[in-house]
Amino acid sequence: MWTTIAVIAVLLLYFIAVYNGLIARRNQVREAWATVDTQLKRRYDLIPNLIETVRGAAKHESETLAAVTSARNAAMSATGPMSADAQNKLTQTLKSLFAVAESYPDLKANQNFLELQRELADTENKIQATRQFYNTVVMGLNTQIEQFPSNIIANMFNITPEKMFEIDEAEKVAPKVQF
Repeated sequence: MWTTIAVIAVLLLYFIAVYNGLIARRNQVREAWATVDTQLKRRYDLIPNLIETVRGAAKHESETLAAVTSARNAAMSATGPMSADAQNKLTQTLKSLFAVAESYPDLKANQNFLELQRELADTENKIQATRQFYNTVVMGLNTQIEQFPSNIIANMFNITPEKMFEIDEAEKVAPKVQF
């Protein structure tokens, strides 16, 4: 009888440990996404200042500026890890904004523009780092959900795999460099 009670107690403790591990990993994923969101908010706050600086020097580039503004608004309204497409579109339009800036020597020499460009580059680096961390914790959660016997416990409590943050096909293509 004591043996049966001991086996049940060990199984119960194992069940609790696996469940708590799954919950901890799920919370890590949520925290990692919140960190990505924080960096994205910083990016969103910098973009209007950057656009205004460019607008002053390049009045006839309104189409590019409108595209950046539209992409920023779309990215801000997208939520969760599923917003990867909107974030990728914003990244592409920012690249076109910097390409426009290259055509204006006065703008390239403007201290305000240079500082905003540096801050945005720093923010982009932080976004990449936080996305990488997010993907790492998602991989940990998804792996644990798929492994036996924790997959049984995950299914019992409807703990589902999370989606990785992935870049779109347009960003996978290397830029063409011509001299």
